[in-house]
Amino acid sequence: MDGLDGKLLEHFAGKIVRKDLTALMKRGANVPTFVLEYLLGMYCSTDDEEAVAEGLDRIRRILTDNYVRPDESERIKSKIRELGRFTIIDKVTAKLDEYKDIYVASFANLTIEPFVMPAEYVRDYSKILQGGIWCIMSIEYRHPVDEEDEFGMEVFGDDAPRRSKAKRKKRGPEDSPFSVASLTPIQMPNLDLDAMIDERQYFTRDEWLNMLLRSAGYEPSELSEKERLHFIERMVPLIERNYNLCELGPRGTGKSHIYKEVSPYAILLSGGQTTTANLFGRMNSMRADRVGLVGHWDCVTFDEVAGMRFKDTNAVQIMKDYMASGSYARGRDQINADASMVFEGNINDTVQNVLKTTHLFDPFPPEFNNDSAFFDRIHYYLPGWEIPKMRSSLLTGHYGLITDCLSEFCKEMRRKDFTHHIDRYFRFNSDFNKRDEIAVRKTFSGLAKLLFPDEAMDKDDVRWLLDYAIEGRRRVKEQLKIMAGVEFIDVNLGYMDADNPQDVHVVRVPEQSEDTLIPDGPLLSGHVFGVGRSQGGEVAVYKLENKAVAGECKFKHEGVAFNKPVRDTLEAAFDNFVNLANRVAPGMHIGSKDYLLFYNDLQSKGLSEEVSLAEFVGLCSAACNRPVMPALAIPGILRMSGSMDEIRGLEDIMRVAKNAGAKRVILPLSAIAGLQSVSSEIISGLSPVFYMDGDPVDAAKKALDL
Repeated sequence: MDGLDGKLLEHFAGKIVRKDLTALMKRGANVPTFVLEYLLGMYCSTDDEEAVAEGLDRIRRILTDNYVRPDESERIKSKIRELGRFTIIDKVTAKLDEYKDIYVASFANLTIEPFVMPAEYVRDYSKILQGGIWCIMSIEYRHPVDEEDEFGMEVFGDDAPRRSKAKRKKRGPEDSPFSVASLTPIQMPNLDLDAMIDERQYFTRDEWLNMLLRSAGYEPSELSEKERLHFIERMVPLIERNYNLCELGPRGTGKSHIYKEVSPYAILLSGGQTTTANLFGRMNSMRADRVGLVGHWDCVTFDEVAGMRFKDTNAVQIMKDYMASGSYARGRDQINADASMVFEGNINDTVQNVLKTTHLFDPFPPEFNNDSAFFDRIHYYLPGWEIPKMRSSLLTGHYGLITDCLSEFCKEMRRKDFTHHIDRYFRFNSDFNKRDEIAVRKTFSGLAKLLFPDEAMDKDDVRWLLDYAIEGRRRVKEQLKIMAGVEFIDVNLGYMDADNPQDVHVVRVPEQSEDTLIPDGPLLSGHVFGVGRSQGGEVAVYKLENKAVAGECKFKHEGVAFNKPVRDTLEAAFDNFVNLANRVAPGMHIGSKDYLLFYNDLQSKGLSEEVSLAEFVGLCSAACNRPVMPALAIPGILRMSGSMDEIRGLEDIMRVAKNAGAKRVILPLSAIAGLQSVSSEIISGLSPVFYMDGDPVDAAKKALDL
């Protein structure tokens, strides 16, 4: 036990459970987690190991003797009949029959005809009417007797006339031989939200955050602060209405755990496949299922986005409509719903490699993949690659809220709105459009409701959540910029202090830090950026820092160690510089200087043998003390003989240069034909500077703007 365990025992007695006990019981009982934890909360909510052991034995007996498994339904029915009364554990749902003035109930697993639910249980446990509740119930069996046949037997004996089957009264729920003698919920029937919010004052920010993580089964001491926020972000769709979350990343990070095990109000669509009718209802207003899944659940999760398929070509349009407004049209009806949408999937490569060739929404199927309007409706992109893979040490053995309490808290808090707390301290900058603002406000509101349900937030707390909320939305915008170019060029989302508008803060995303590799400003003379394929096969950006000092025309380099192929290409660049430099800028006294090179592998991709033209230009720049054009990328291979290789992999070169921040790229005239096949999104904002084919002198002059 630690200090947080003690606080939970003090403030949430009866509503907490040791999470290692949940894992222990889960091995032998295929029972919903929230039901299991409710029983553990009732019988094992103590630090007395003897009492815990007794409680576990009692729970095992209850589950063995009374839990109704679907395949044992007929056996249980028979047992009720033979014994006259029997106690069962099952989920019961009821609805009002307004014509007969009775509540009609049915079970989830026990297959008996609908029966009458006593009104007092519905009044006490209203959740029975709202999707149902798991209960321990004592069920009685009354042998059915036909009253008229019974009277006839008494008067006429065996000669009593029998009524024809056609005249028999139709049986209804009130005629069922089964009835409820007693009912005790084993889910939280009602949550006192105000009482739970009042307990927040006794916990620090970190303690409350750690309590939420432990309640979901995670051990926060194994996570960094950023990782802990990522796990909390997964809960936002459960507590915020109409929230659209996307999480893509490696396998094995527990993406679906929250939606499958923690909340009974979320549905997980395995494989990502469903139908338009299933998701949004049928176009018939007389049917009970006309609203579809989005009308019946708080959160709909697509477990594998790569498998999302809709036969109806209008499905994506309906989904876009719903994700933007929370409503959609089916036939003549406009239907409103508040289910959140979660899209999960796998990225099968490193983020850096993906960004070189495409965008981070690439795992989506073709019908979504280039639809920027669909992705613009995503409120937050959760970077799954920043979340550790699940391992034993990440599963907590400490106390946490029973998952039913956590899920009820989230459900009750969905009615609240915390978006206005941002405006107390900050204003959004001009790069925000309306969708950006909605997305950030909804993320902020969800996180605030989870972490500060009492609304006791100071300026630092608001800034902390706001930075995190903006980062996830900017990640969406960065991908949209790759897809659609100038339409989404305003990606520098940030905010200013309401009291000091000059204090502006722009939020960046870690994986896009390469944007600043090639600055949009003047460089020192001799400094150039080369683009080439590394010896490992990846196209990357390299900074070659040349310096001319007094000497005897010697060439020294640092950063290439004993890599002979790379050293040979640099020597080829230097030999060509010695032979051709005076044609670039006459009057340079190259023989009176030594030339020093620092080879900087900026992206740690490994050294490249394809930056010899860039080094030739860098040497010329250092010798004549003139910088190259700002934001210039230089690809190209210059051989010892003075010949130059054809530029290969032009689209990859252009993409990497653009992603690194280049505004210009120097190319031979022969590359014009190849540019025709490069996508317009890549070329947009990247200007080619052409030189004569096979002429390094012309290339250097163009680069130096001579």
